[in-house]
Amino acid sequence: MFFDIFFKLKIMQTTILYIGRDTEITVVMNRLLNARPEWKGICVCTDDEAIEICQTYEIDLVLLGNGIDAACEEVLRAKLTGLKPDLKIIQHYGGGSGLLYGEIMSALN
Repeated sequence: MFFDIFFKLKIMQTTILYIGRDTEITVVMNRLLNARPEWKGICVCTDDEAIEICQTYEIDLVLLGNGIDAACEEVLRAKLTGLKPDLKIIQHYGGGSGLLYGEIMSALN
């Protein structure tokens, strides 16, 4: 029975890619995203890492974090949606885990 539940959770897991420039914040985001069993968080600091992750994994949602300027964001969005046209990409504005949860759930619904 345990394995049936575990298997269903793995199937229903949402994979979220966080891209941010601040290493310390990226570490915190990794902890927050992976604290929920229904989420699998992958957190990176560079555009090249983000593109490689999108080429390798099935990503459900991208969160753009701090330090990404407008020009980089535009290029990054174009590259990511070029790889996966239906990919949802949102700006993450920071705040507590409750705000993060709200942003993610709003984007997924």
